[in-house]
Amino acid sequence: MPQVNIGVLVSGNGTNLQSLIDNINAGNINAKIKVVISDRINAYGLIRAEGCGIDTVYVGRKNFKDEKEFNRAIIYELNKRNVQLVVLAGYLKILSGEFINEYKNKIINIHPSLIPSFCGRGYYGEKVHKAILDYGAKVTGATVHFVNEEADAGPIILQSPVMVDEDDTVDSLKNKVLKTEHKLLPEAVRLFCEGRITVDGRKVTIKE
Repeated sequence: MPQVNIGVLVSGNGTNLQSLIDNINAGNINAKIKVVISDRINAYGLIRAEGCGIDTVYVGRKNFKDEKEFNRAIIYELNKRNVQLVVLAGYLKILSGEFINEYKNKIINIHPSLIPSFCGRGYYGEKVHKAILDYGAKVTGATVHFVNEEADAGPIILQSPVMVDEDDTVDSLKNKVLKTEHKLLPEAVRLFCEGRITVDGRKVTIKE
């Protein structure tokens, strides 16, 4: 299959972005990251991308009159690079309906829990891990899913569990889950780029 053009959206450190870069460079994923876009000008994910020779773009919400214009600016940057898959790697903005329709079943997100638990609006970053510890859950994990109009509610592609130990803190749990994320997200992207993923309603099937 031909190489897939990927656009990655980040808001922070970009460790999941790095896992994608490493896997692409190792020949595990038949793709090229055409652009990394951030809504935060000081996101370290932009520095990671620049260091690897990847185009970077800062698109800040404050520079646009409304969410529609903001999202259209991102769509423009993706379209002009012929991006075929959008990966949200720690991107904290909610995408517009227009954006989601433009890339229907072509936007992948990684979430630090086993959806449908501890997900949706307000559940992001360390807030997820704190909620898991406060609840006393014994198992958490990571989920890669397609993005739809509702936060963390799109069809699930892959999931992997992570045990919660009695002495876990927010930081220790976050680090354990991140290790799983760094394996799960590249695997989902690899499967997509190999044309092995099909979506029927909420059900995702992975071809052998």
